[in-house]
Amino acid sequence: MRIIFMGTPDFAVPTLTALHDAGHTIVAAYTQPPRPAGRGKQLQPSPVQQAAQARGIEVRCPVTLKDAQAQADFAALDADVAVVAAYGLILPVPVLEAPRHGCLNVHASILPHWRGAAPIQRAILAGDAVTGVTIMQMEKGLDTGPMLATVRTPIARKTAGELTAELAELGAQLMVGTLIDLKALHPVRQDDLEATHAPKIDKAESRIDFHRDAEFIERQVRAFAPAPGAFFEVGQDRFRVLAAEVIGREGAAGTVLDDQLTIACGHGAIRPTLIQRAGKPAMETAALLRGYAIPAGTVLR
Repeated sequence: MRIIFMGTPDFAVPTLTALHDAGHTIVAAYTQPPRPAGRGKQLQPSPVQQAAQARGIEVRCPVTLKDAQAQADFAALDADVAVVAAYGLILPVPVLEAPRHGCLNVHASILPHWRGAAPIQRAILAGDAVTGVTIMQMEKGLDTGPMLATVRTPIARKTAGELTAELAELGAQLMVGTLIDLKALHPVRQDDLEATHAPKIDKAESRIDFHRDAEFIERQVRAFAPAPGAFFEVGQDRFRVLAAEVIGREGAAGTVLDDQLTIACGHGAIRPTLIQRAGKPAMETAALLRGYAIPAGTVLR
């Protein structure tokens, strides 16, 4: 098939790669423009741009698809279908309708649950047991289109980073299978009454509130690992918690209970096992404590 691919982050790369390896013709890859990154703030192409260029695929980085010329350029590609995976731009109706089979989205949840920008993090925070990927026919609404295929996987104790990588691979294979015979599929309308929403993560959400239940804080740690990282502060120093375990102890919320950095929560306690002091590499908590004392009785914020 003649495919326009639209995606930006690492999550989208396996789908681009799988479609290319399956023998489809990727007529263009649309992605977000290069952004400043790293200490030098040099412009860095997106992971999708890098992957597309490595395969000789034309890359387009429009700032918007709302103007008539951008829409005409898109339509001129004469695509059978557009495949979208975490692209980052809203697709106007003329773009949605330009390919012969419309635009198909790889969405990292079991729709209609967790429509929106952060479905993986929201599923972990909510304590969901299962998540997955839905292939959806895109329409004007936010993740409201008919569903074509789904695949599920347990969340267990996975971090957002681990789950993102797993769902990216599952979504890639699901999309390849979906495109084998689009006409044979039977789209299923979503039940809006069952919908839940997954708004973009606000950095303020990553500050740990030790008055919360320890089970919630452990989920918060996994939902924000590896980025932006759930954090607390000791004096002027910030610490990102990248892995933690729940401990069956009680105490005043936010108080360090022992020399292993067990921290009392609103109910139960949390013990970081992988931690990162600002400006330093991540390390096991025991290693951190050998060089940075956080004694029992310290109250964290």
